Formats: sequence, structure tokens, C-alpha cells
Amino acid sequence: MLTHEVVFLKVVHPLKPIYNSESRALILGSFPSVKSRENNFYYGNPKNRFWSTLGKVFNEDIGSSNQDRENFLLTHKIALFDVVYSCNITASSDSSIKDVVPNDIKKIVDESKIEAIFTTGTKAYSLYNKYLLKDVGIEAFKLPSPSPANCKRGIEEVLVNSYSKIKEYLD
Repeated sequence: MLTHEVVFLKVVHPLKPIYNSESRALILGSFPSVKSRENNFYYGNPKNRFWSTLGKVFNEDIGSSNQDRENFLLTHKIALFDVVYSCNITASSDSSIKDVVPNDIKKIVDESKIEAIFTTGTKAYSLYNKYLLKDVGIEAFKLPSPSPANCKRGIEEVLVNSYSKIKEYLD
């Protein structure tokens, strides 16, 4: 009888946080997907709707290069990072994340003007609340996941409506 063995890899977060002293809203994912790690940037899977959703929210063409995307974030005073510094994970599955070491989110908050924190999905939200909320002291807003795994009917409209809340903290 054949058995399917699940393989967990110990992975360390390879990306730098994106923020500056003027950042006002912080968006936190859980941990970079395999595609994001390969592309060396956040939300690197072309099927992920994160960048297209922000483009619709701000009515802008963000561009597809990592530099275009970083410039967009900083221009709009948005910081971007992930909750998890290192973990054991299977492929890109948030549900498989275990043995978490959190990132130092308080440093970003202390070095910027962050007034609001948003998480992209349930796993990022639960990990933020478990590991970081007490230290950071800012309640997070849970946004729907832009992942291609989230394929509910009408999700594009839901994403745009939900992510529009970010703009309230940028003026």
C-alpha cells in the first residue's frame, strides 16, 4: 500500500519589510509562498489577486516589476511584511504552518506612523493575534485572502470592497 508523506520544510523569511518613516498602514501576510520566494517579492504568484486588487482600489496601474510595486506602496504610505519570520511549512499551504517564530513587527511600527494593521487572510490574522498583538498594541483588521486558493464566487468585488478600508488610514 502506498502512503502519501507530507514533507515539512524549515524556511526562513527571505524578504525585507517594505516601509519608511511615512508609512501609515501595514499589510501583513502570513509567510511568502513558494512563488513569492522564487520571485523574491511579496505576492509573487501571478494568480494571486493582491496587486490587481490594490490597483483597483487606487485606480492605478501598479506595474509588474518588484520596483514598481515597492514604489507604489511607499508612495501610498503602505508598509508590507509578513507575520512569520521562520516556520515549518509544506509548499505554500498556510494551514500547514507550524513551529512559528514571528517577525519583529514592533520595529516597523516604532519607525513609522503606522495607525492601522491589516492582515491578508485568516491565518495571518490568527498568527498576528497569537504572537504579536500584545507587543505591538494595535488590533488588526482581517481582510479576505487574495490567494488563488480563495476562489469563492464574486471574490474580486469582495476583495476590492474590503481592501478599500486601507485608504481611510492614508490621508
